[in-house]
Amino acid sequence: MRESVQAEVMMSFLVSEELSFRIPVELRYESSDPYAVRLTFHLPGDAPVTWAFGRELLIDGVGRACGEGDVRVAPVDPDSLGEVLIRLQVGVDQALFRSSTAPLVAFLDRTDKLVPLGQEGALADFDAHLDEALDRILAEEQSAG
Repeated sequence: MRESVQAEVMMSFLVSEELSFRIPVELRYESSDPYAVRLTFHLPGDAPVTWAFGRELLIDGVGRACGEGDVRVAPVDPDSLGEVLIRLQVGVDQALFRSSTAPLVAFLDRTDKLVPLGQEGALADFDAHLDEALDRILAEEQSAG
């Protein structure tokens, strides 16, 4: 049975030090992919963009700077933990988002009620889901190229 948790959070898209604007971001967690969270960014004038990354990275990033490579999450001020920065990077291009911590924590709490942290492996055959996902990705690449 596929169960999910969803939330919509308003985040600031930080274009530069002088320019930012608020956008709706859909947060989604599915028990069928228990290690990942998905954030779908609804940028004005563009098609929605979805990023998937580890739920544990988002949990850890609320309290301390963490992440390597494409996704980094850190509190704006480690002493207050009121806001979080999410940095997404592809090559030299990057996007920076700022969010209040409270709605992220509320979302993560709901994911933990659905699948407690550390219990992800107890769900359905994760290897089978991974194989299915890899097959789907390969098929998409072959049809695109």
